[in-house]
Amino acid sequence: MSMTRWQLAGLFGALMMAAPWDAALASGGGGGGGGGGMPSASAPEYDPAAEYQSGMAAYQAGKFKDAARAFDHVTEAAPREARGWFMLGMAKSSAGDDKSASRAFERSLKVDASAIDAGREYALSLIRLKTPDKATAELAALKARAAACADACAEAADLKTAIAAIEQAMSASKPSAALAAPGEMIFAPAGDAAYVRAVSLINQRRYAEALVALDKAQAAFGPHPDVLTYQGYVWRKLGRMDQAELYYQAALAIAPAHRGATEYYGELKVIEGDLAGAKILLSRLDDQCIYGCVEAEELRRWIAHGRDPAS
Repeated sequence: MSMTRWQLAGLFGALMMAAPWDAALASGGGGGGGGGGMPSASAPEYDPAAEYQSGMAAYQAGKFKDAARAFDHVTEAAPREARGWFMLGMAKSSAGDDKSASRAFERSLKVDASAIDAGREYALSLIRLKTPDKATAELAALKARAAACADACAEAADLKTAIAAIEQAMSASKPSAALAAPGEMIFAPAGDAAYVRAVSLINQRRYAEALVALDKAQAAFGPHPDVLTYQGYVWRKLGRMDQAELYYQAALAIAPAHRGATEYYGELKVIEGDLAGAKILLSRLDDQCIYGCVEAEELRRWIAHGRDPAS
């Protein structure tokens, strides 16, 4: 299927138009409480992409506690999305709370162990907390990746920079927080450009480069279901079905009716031989697409063939 058919036409408006999901607050005439609903029913719900943008704006303005609150909301709404945890760590670190920052970076790495910036900042926070053994282990892991890369992969420069930052902090008597300078932060216009480049690279089957571009888009937009869906697609093409599934699940946790994520997740189920699971996802698409849609028809073809019909 064409990688651009379900999103590019309306992408850029969709990326930035998302508004926070308002809490459904109960109201009533009785005293003492609301309208009789359970407290959990009136708990706030957050649009993680909108909260991420709010956090980025606060971070850029130097309002680190406000940024941390926003990124807390991101991680509450999208706990399986690594970027929210990373930026929560950055905000906590900038506010001087290295202990909380370290925990956030560690959570980010548990979601995505390949994140170089999270590994770098986790090691730096450990150095500031005077736990050099753990920092040394993180440094060793980054060095092993750099050796395997041997300047030939797309992440070589980022690995080299991360290693140098950690080694410099280790040699300093009083390492300071390694805050991202404003020029290193990626905001919406650069995120749009990175997203479009990623789609182009995907269409050229340059998947490793596409993943780097998608990471930049994610840095700008946070846990946006469109970006997460394409990340899942690229990981699938790279043969990492487990990683692909995590991204599809993350996209659908944020936007359960996202047709692209539903279709691609169904295709993954077909590849894994789980036709029953694929049919469940197809039924969701059929429920959404009363008059039919290309995503449902494509997944139906996959199920009928028991594989990619184009192969």
